[in-house]
Amino acid sequence: QVQLVESGGGSVQTGGSLRLACVASERTFGDRAMGWFRLAPGKEREFVAAINWSGIRTYYTASVEGRFTISRENAENTLYLQMTSLKPEDTAVYYCARARVSYIPAGSWADDYDYWGQGTQVTVSS
Repeated sequence: QVQLVESGGGSVQTGGSLRLACVASERTFGDRAMGWFRLAPGKEREFVAAINWSGIRTYYTASVEGRFTISRENAENTLYLQMTSLKPEDTAVYYCARARVSYIPAGSWADDYDYWGQGTQVTVSS
């Protein structure tokens, strides 16, 4: 059973920054692509970013490109999401997820990911 544990959420003002981390319990972390999703009240779960197994390739949803950076440290089984220039519309619970494959899944569908963390709350006030 794979466990993913997120941390780093919190409350910031518009324009602020946060760095989320996701630690995986297994050593095969480095074999799989990873992703970040978010769920805001009254909205559907939304893809945020993904990274391939090596960290060389990344992909972002348009609304966060240029503001968020996904990265990983395979030696530490850790995934990161650096968030800058935060906006109120970024407010959500953020989840990390392990992909079923080593490359970034096409389509950014949640079904392409098999294990999920418990989520960490990010609140951005205006």
